[in-house]
Amino acid sequence: ASGTQIIDEWGEHQMKTGDLIVYTSADPVLQIAAHEDIIPLDELYDICEKVRELTKDPKYLIGRIIARPYVGEPGNFTRTSNRHDYALKPFGKTVMNALKDDGYDVIAIGKINDIYDGEGVTEAIRTKSNMDGMDQLNHVVQKDFNGLSFLNLVDFDALYGHRRDKPGYAQAIKDFDERLPELLGNLREDDLLIITADHGNDPTAEGTDHTREYIPVLWYSPKFQEGGELKGDTTFSSIGATIADNFGVKAPEFGHSYLSELK
Repeated sequence: ASGTQIIDEWGEHQMKTGDLIVYTSADPVLQIAAHEDIIPLDELYDICEKVRELTKDPKYLIGRIIARPYVGEPGNFTRTSNRHDYALKPFGKTVMNALKDDGYDVIAIGKINDIYDGEGVTEAIRTKSNMDGMDQLNHVVQKDFNGLSFLNLVDFDALYGHRRDKPGYAQAIKDFDERLPELLGNLREDDLLIITADHGNDPTAEGTDHTREYIPVLWYSPKFQEGGELKGDTTFSSIGATIADNFGVKAPEFGHSYLSELK
């Protein structure tokens, strides 16, 4: 069952008893839900921090512990934007670590700071929605920063992908697309914009879990002189390798840099 279905089923019980709603998903993720009026956010976060410590043991290695606060009344519960993820630290040095160690800015917007457990991050900015994320990114790109700004637009996944909400997903893409001209207009001549996805979540598929398909990777810079298609087996590590190459920091073990082909 999806998280929203679980909260719909057990939310009233949680409100009456004060029990926690604890459920898992395949990522592997363990989620802990509670009504904000019954268990205050600080208390829920504290519980999740303790569970995170308990599950760092190698025999568990649960990827993330997620605080899932919700509000509303039985039959009309809503998960709030006060979600908080407690992830395992990366198992090795990331490009973000290399950038930070070399004095570059690494500005994490949205869930990014949680996903990497703060590793390699110099500034973290929380967001409440896709459009809030775009507002924050537009603010950042207008600042005089030197390094990487990394934004996650979580509504595509949490509100529309997992819930298989096709009209909602389509509208979210339209809303994002309408914000792109503003973002492109704020880019400087030597800025590089990369738009991609961290996994599939097809709203037309059966079930509620992530789906497996190729994801898009779009590269754009005001200084590009022509368009085209990058050849070869592009992976997430190739994105990291390209970023490392751009800043002249230590490249990851895997991945091919496309920097010389971006013209």
